[in-house]
Amino acid sequence: MNVILVNPPYPQSAHQHPPFIPLSLGYLGAFCEQNGYEVSIIDCQGERLTHEDFRRKFEKTKADVVGITSATLTYKSALKVAEIVKQVSPDCKTILGGCHATFWDVNALYESPYIDVIVRKEGELTFMELLGKIEKKQSLDGVKGITVRSGEKIIRAEDRPYIENLDALPFPAHHLLNLKSYVKVGKLIIPVMTSRGCVYWCDFCTAVRMFGRKYRMRSPKNVVDEMEYVYNKFGVDQFTFYDDAFTVDQRRTEEICDEIVRRKMKVQWDCETRVDMVNKSLLEKMKKAGCIAVWFGVESGSQMIIDKMHKKFTIEQTRRAFKMAHEVGLMTVASVILGFPGETEKTAWETVNFVKSLNPVDVGFYIATPYPGTPLYELVKEKGWLKTEDFDKYDTATPVFETPYLRMEKLKEIRFKAYQQFYLRPNYIMKMLIKGGVYGVSALKTSMAYLLRSFHINLS
Repeated sequence: MNVILVNPPYPQSAHQHPPFIPLSLGYLGAFCEQNGYEVSIIDCQGERLTHEDFRRKFEKTKADVVGITSATLTYKSALKVAEIVKQVSPDCKTILGGCHATFWDVNALYESPYIDVIVRKEGELTFMELLGKIEKKQSLDGVKGITVRSGEKIIRAEDRPYIENLDALPFPAHHLLNLKSYVKVGKLIIPVMTSRGCVYWCDFCTAVRMFGRKYRMRSPKNVVDEMEYVYNKFGVDQFTFYDDAFTVDQRRTEEICDEIVRRKMKVQWDCETRVDMVNKSLLEKMKKAGCIAVWFGVESGSQMIIDKMHKKFTIEQTRRAFKMAHEVGLMTVASVILGFPGETEKTAWETVNFVKSLNPVDVGFYIATPYPGTPLYELVKEKGWLKTEDFDKYDTATPVFETPYLRMEKLKEIRFKAYQQFYLRPNYIMKMLIKGGVYGVSALKTSMAYLLRSFHINLS
């Protein structure tokens, strides 16, 4: 049986993000190969394919099953992919998964006649069971973790238990992707997932609701085995850890670092974590093992807004984390959310100025976006603040709800000015010129883009 996995195109109207290796499809592809299925991946984002490009490529295949992943931003695009599949190959089974489909499953089946099955939450075992049933032409009754039609009704099967032993997962099938598509500033950076789930319950995040509140971890040996495999097979020496909070279990993080050092691996990597989950000795050990940068969830420079998000850390902890990272010699990146309910123009500018005081090498100012499945979505719906459910606009650069405290247009203006103020500081530009490397070159390109935009010049 021939299986094709698809990452749909970004909406043309949306703020365009650089393509990232679709790790979820890499895992599904590896599972398919492990179970004897012919499998290929079409990453429309990585290959810069439009829907018409996808149609032409799909017409040359003979697929029995197409599995499509989708975030909220690419949901409508995923439905278009499914439509194309059914037009070209009416008997092909279409399966939609990912975080948006998980929380929009019933709606998705009502909205699109081209989707046969929704896979909810963690998808590997559910997808494999579905393939077995489809291959044998058996009923899907009893398959956990799916939502399907049954006549005029929509049936939601019970959730499938999460995979407890993550070491049992095969390494992602990177060979199914055109890895050259993901090269940035001359470097290919391979993502590695070392854990699933989260111990926190932040109001804007789908991850904990997708992968559970229990923090499930791969063993340090298994993690470094994957890095070593990728290094030997593809010659890649730069990695990024995709965990939402890499240092939740600090002892395990240290063991991963010790394993990298023990094997004398000359690699570089970055990670994302919380400001209240690092200490200086841990950061020193991370740097010794090849860590070059840490992405911190700063979220806001207003303690009131942080508390409303239920982040459970303080402004002082943020200052301390950045100070320790810089003393150790690590680069820092600040991830910020603007426009969370309660935000005012005053608190937004407090955040912008706070970020500049932290002196990171890079920053992401993201507009608060109410993804289905989150308390933020429920809140803005309940309050009548949601202005659109056109998911093509859910790109974290476009406001989609408006509170009584801050207008959408004002929020967009603050975000643009925040980036200008951050990237166009002369001392910042000089620092990044000296730094060079992936982060330095990337930051300088962003600085130039904002300089040109300030003169109303758009190179896109």
